[in-house]
Amino acid sequence: MAGSSDNVTIPKFSKLLQMDPYLKPYESDFQRRYELFQKQLHLLEEAEGGFDRFTLSYQSMGVTRQPDNGLLFREWAPGTEALFLTGDFNGWDNFSHPYTKKEFGKWELYLPPKQDKTPAVPHLSKLKVVVHSKDHQRLYRISPWAKYVTQMDTAVIYDWVHWDPPHPYQATHPRPKKPRSLRIYESHVGIASPEGKVASYTNFTANVLPRIKDLGYNCIQLMAIMEHAYYASFGYQVTSFFAASSRYGTPDELKELIDVAHSLGIMVLLDVVHSHASKNTEDGLNLFDGTDSCFFHSGPRGEHSLWGSRLFNYSSWEVQRFLLSNLRWWMEEYRFDGFRFDGVTSMLYHHHGIGTGFSGDYSEYFGLQVDEDSLVYLMVANHILHSLYPECITIAEDVSGMPGLCRGIQEGGCGFDYRLAMAVPDKWIQILKEYKDEDWNIGNIVFTLTNRRYGESCIAYAESHDQALVGDKTLAFWLMDKEMYTNMSTMMPMTPVIDRGIQLHKMIRLLTHGLGGEGYLNFMGNEFGHPEWLDFPRIGNNESYHYARRQYNLLDMEHLRYCQLYAFDREMNHTEAKYGWLPSEPGFITAKHEGDKVIVFERASLVFVFNFHPSQSYSNYRVATETPGKHRIVLDSDEVRYGGHGRLDHNTEFFTEPIPFNGRSHSMLIYIPCRTSMVLANEEIDHSC
Repeated sequence: MAGSSDNVTIPKFSKLLQMDPYLKPYESDFQRRYELFQKQLHLLEEAEGGFDRFTLSYQSMGVTRQPDNGLLFREWAPGTEALFLTGDFNGWDNFSHPYTKKEFGKWELYLPPKQDKTPAVPHLSKLKVVVHSKDHQRLYRISPWAKYVTQMDTAVIYDWVHWDPPHPYQATHPRPKKPRSLRIYESHVGIASPEGKVASYTNFTANVLPRIKDLGYNCIQLMAIMEHAYYASFGYQVTSFFAASSRYGTPDELKELIDVAHSLGIMVLLDVVHSHASKNTEDGLNLFDGTDSCFFHSGPRGEHSLWGSRLFNYSSWEVQRFLLSNLRWWMEEYRFDGFRFDGVTSMLYHHHGIGTGFSGDYSEYFGLQVDEDSLVYLMVANHILHSLYPECITIAEDVSGMPGLCRGIQEGGCGFDYRLAMAVPDKWIQILKEYKDEDWNIGNIVFTLTNRRYGESCIAYAESHDQALVGDKTLAFWLMDKEMYTNMSTMMPMTPVIDRGIQLHKMIRLLTHGLGGEGYLNFMGNEFGHPEWLDFPRIGNNESYHYARRQYNLLDMEHLRYCQLYAFDREMNHTEAKYGWLPSEPGFITAKHEGDKVIVFERASLVFVFNFHPSQSYSNYRVATETPGKHRIVLDSDEVRYGGHGRLDHNTEFFTEPIPFNGRSHSMLIYIPCRTSMVLANEEIDHSC
């Protein structure tokens, strides 16, 4: 392992070691990674004039309009014999417009403007690259840099459509500043309507953005935007990396969605899939130049055995150009505010996380199983994004818990801002599946919610799109099941099942929000207990859209209890916005009582209290606090307007006593009803964050 990298100095590595001295034995691994990162930046400087120019390659690759309205077509196809351009503009002639071969596997074709000085290829006309492979096949391909692809209703394959509108959308609102507290609304445009169809960008802008603002989320994570031929892949089998999915509308309509979100002070993150690509050939990247090694590793290394997809060769110069320019394109052209990187665990290890449990043993994160090509790619990507866009946010979907992933590159880290706390939703599902309420292991719940690397920020969530998918069930469905269809009316008394479900749905969310991380995420619709799972149209369900929608219409029926859950979610976010517990130090646990089923912790000078006991309420229950003085309830899941029983009097003032308790210098006596959670604030402290 050791070698020349032993001489490399990571500027702030001591800071990482201070936080985690157990990383000291792996210093040479960190040094080697950092050396590879520095070498890559140096090569970009030497060969391309720096990363700024390199990542603007989308301005010269694919098709670009020149100042004289001529069109320059450029492709990288190292394994091909010849390239031609065909399309509407030349009557689909396969041979009239050959590309010229350049060095480094590049091909070029210039089309001068027409006599009236307009471009030779009009806006919205169809194109194809004709590839003559070395084994004498004629292949029809879409440019990997295509900015817009569409699918006719009857067709299977996508068409490359030249996008060059005479009056492109001009954004008018500045990007919001990075919030101290990140509250994310994970969204899919296509399902964001109660109707059984693919919903549009304009529907999302008009009908969903106001709800997101009202709910108190300050960030949207947009899924399934990068074009994917198979709708049911949820956007994870990308075919065109530079094209915003046309099934929801035009590129300009997506730009407007983001611009309007910005006007509301909401950041928008793109769910970016650089971990793998669809195997599609005619409308994907696979076999673009007729070889299996163009963008991907050839042979088994280039295939993901579980996902049935192709794996990028991150050590390839042109693959880096393609992927890094792709990030820049979404930031510049659409004005996204950052990315949630999908499938990071798969990228980090040669085994892709398949059949690996990740026990937490540090040797699992270092050594030969780590794919340093892709790890360095992620370091370079984060460095470029944060250098060019200081307010940018990057989130890693990593289940392995690799140390340093969310620390600065100058410390030897990977440079992400957050990672997803993926163990938390799994824990909630496991508990609801396997245990009766009285058997819940309170200590284990607290452990799961607090078991994260200190100093590396996490996004906590009780459930995401993964738990909503068909085959699994949402928390609301685990809790209330079929009674959600019959017993959610406020006109009738709550059944025991609905009562339990409503109370636990709120408590699970508040506990996750308060204790589980430095950011919070919710999947659209789950905040109000959306009654059904998510299933995209496919052969297995007769291409039905019945479950590929979100029933926001339920919120307009005020006699249904869904709006009570919605109201609690809104209040929870607005309370966090006021007191700012997410960016605060992790919660200090003062009670996790197995018999009482009570959890108490302090965070941001607030006292959080949870009584999960199904039937036992406690009067004069002593809770610890470090902040003496008068406390009041600022959030209470038992309020009637949230579907609770209204057992707490909000005029009550709780006074602390100088009685040390559970590791704190003061304590107070409170009443906690069964299946209730509350947040208490000290009135004598200035909580403005």
